[in-house]
Amino acid sequence: MGIVLRGWGSALPEKIVTNADFASRLDTSDEWIVARTGIRERRFGGSTGTLAVEAGQRAIDQAGIDPATIDVVVLATTTPDQVMPATASYVQEQLGCGGGAMDVNAACSGFVYALVAGAGLCEVGAERVLVAGADVMSRITDQDDRGTAILFGDGAGAVVLERVEGPGKLLGWDLGSDGSLRHLLSCDAGGYTQMNGKEVFRQAVRVMVDSCSKTLARAGIAPADVTLLVPHQANTRIVSAACDRLGIPMDRTALVLERTGNTSAGSVPLALADAADNGRLADGDIVLLCGFGAGMTWASAVLQWGA
Repeated sequence: MGIVLRGWGSALPEKIVTNADFASRLDTSDEWIVARTGIRERRFGGSTGTLAVEAGQRAIDQAGIDPATIDVVVLATTTPDQVMPATASYVQEQLGCGGGAMDVNAACSGFVYALVAGAGLCEVGAERVLVAGADVMSRITDQDDRGTAILFGDGAGAVVLERVEGPGKLLGWDLGSDGSLRHLLSCDAGGYTQMNGKEVFRQAVRVMVDSCSKTLARAGIAPADVTLLVPHQANTRIVSAACDRLGIPMDRTALVLERTGNTSAGSVPLALADAADNGRLADGDIVLLCGFGAGMTWASAVLQWGA
C-alpha cells in the first residue's frame, strides 16, 4: 500500500507586521532584516487550533471528500493551545473528522515528521489522514528581542493523504534528531524562544543537505530530477547555501518567507500549498520537502506529485 496527496490548504492571520513596524521601536531596519533573512513581513494572530482548522477545511474541500471519512488527524505544532488535550482533538471536532487525533512536536521539522507518520498510518490500515502543521510563534517570541522578534510569524498548512494500492507517491524519507544540540534553539514552558543564530545557521545547512541527500538516494532520484524543493522557511541564506551544495537551483525552490516569516511547523505546508495554488506543480513532478529546527531535528521526504 502507499499514499497519494489528495488536497492541500493554508491559513494566515489577517494582521500584517512589516519590518518597518520593528524599525520604529527596535535598533533595526527593513534593509538590515531583508539582507540577513529575506523576510519583509509576517502575520500575527489567531490560535494554533483555529489556523489548523482553516487550513484543514481548505484541504478537505480541495480534495472533495467527506471529513467523516478521515481516520486520523495528525497536527504538527510547538505551540499547542493547551498542555492537554492535544490541539488535534479540537481540530478533529471542528472539522467533523472521524477516528483518532494527535499532536506531533518536532519544531520546524514537524510537518514532515507528521507526513511520514501519516503515510505509515495509511500503510497499516488508515484510509485517509489529515496532516497539518500550525504554529502561533508570536505567542512564544519576545517582541522586544531583535534577534528573534523579526524572524517568526503565525500560520498553518494542511494536506489530505489517501491510501492507495501499490507503492504510492511517497518515494523516500529521512528523519533525524541530535539532542546534544537542543540548547541552540529552545523555549522553556512559560518563557520565550532563545536562539544561537550563528550556530543554528551552520547546523541547519549541514542537516538539510545531509537529510535531503539521504532521501534522494533512498528514492533513487538525482538532485537534477527534483522539480521543486520545498524547504523550511527560516532564512533565504540557509536555503541558498543548501541549494548550492545539493545542486538544486534557487529557481526550483518554493519560498514564501518574504511575506510569512518563520512559521515553524506551518512553513513547509504553507510553501507547498502556495506552489500548488500558483500552478508550479504538475502530475509526475518530483517534490522534495525538508524541515530543520529545534531538537535539533531534521526531516525530508520526496513525493511524486499527482493523485
